[in-house]
Amino acid sequence: MDRRNCMQLMAGAGCGALGFPVCAGSSERLRIGLTAVILADQVAFLSRCGRYLSERVGCEVSFVARESYQSILELLASDQIDVAWICGYPYVRDEANLSLFAVPLYQDKPEYQSYLIRAKASKVPIKGWTDLRGRVLVYSDPLSNSGWLVAQAQLAKVHLRPRDLKRTFFAHGHRNVAEAVAARLADAGAIDGYVWETMRLQGMAAVAQTEVVWKSDFYGFPPLVTKKGSNHPKVPGLQAALLTMHQDEVGRELLQALNLTGFTKGAPALFDSIRRQALTIPGSGVVS
Repeated sequence: MDRRNCMQLMAGAGCGALGFPVCAGSSERLRIGLTAVILADQVAFLSRCGRYLSERVGCEVSFVARESYQSILELLASDQIDVAWICGYPYVRDEANLSLFAVPLYQDKPEYQSYLIRAKASKVPIKGWTDLRGRVLVYSDPLSNSGWLVAQAQLAKVHLRPRDLKRTFFAHGHRNVAEAVAARLADAGAIDGYVWETMRLQGMAAVAQTEVVWKSDFYGFPPLVTKKGSNHPKVPGLQAALLTMHQDEVGRELLQALNLTGFTKGAPALFDSIRRQALTIPGSGVVS
C-alpha cells in the first residue's frame, strides 16, 4: 500500500476500528490534519501513533489526511480539525490567524533544506537552476516552501521567468515529485530535502533513481499550528505529549520511523527567512 492510499484510508476510517480509546464526549476529541509531510506507508503506523498520543493526552487523537496545504488550512479555519501540520510558507502567509504549536526536530534541529533533483544518468545536463531553460520542472504544492517558493526565488536569481521553462506542474506531494522525476515526467524537481533523505533511508525506488544537484540554505521545519484563539481543553496536553516523545521508548520508535528526533515549541522568528524570501516573490500572499 502506498502512502497516498494509506493516508486516505486513515482519514476515512472510524477511530474505533483503529483501536483508539473512546472519549467520554466528542468535545474532547483531538483531530490532527496533515499532508504528505509525513511519510507513513502503513495504516498501522498512524494507528499506533494515535493510540500513543491518546493514552498520554487522555482523549481520542485521530488524523485527518488531505493532499494539499490549502485543504488542511480550510479544515482548520472551519474547526473540522484542531491542529494542522503544514509548511512554513502557509504559516507566514496566514500568521495573523495561526498560532505556532510545535516544530519537529530533524537531526536535532528545527530546520530543513529544499533540494533540486534530477534523474540519475539523465541525458539532460542539469547541474543547477540556470540549466532549466526550456526544461520541465515539477513542484510539490502551491503553498510549499521547499516545493515551490524556494524555486521561484532561485529562478528569479538566475533571471529565468516561467515562460522560459518548457512546462511546470504540481505533483501534490514531495514523494510524488521524486516519482515524477524518476519516471522522466519532469527534467527536475523542487523537493523537501527531509522527505528525500527519509525516502532514501527507507530504500524507496524513486530516490534510488534520482540525485540531488542543489541544496538550499536552512529554513524553519514545517510546523504544527492551531487556529488563533483556540481553547480546546486538551490541546495543551497534546503539545506536552509531543514535546516529551523523545523521553520514552515507544515515542522514540515513532520518531525514528519518521526520521525525526523530537519536537520543540519553536518561535515565529524561526520562519523569518521564509518570510523574507516570500516578500521577494510577486503574488506570494505574504505582506510585511
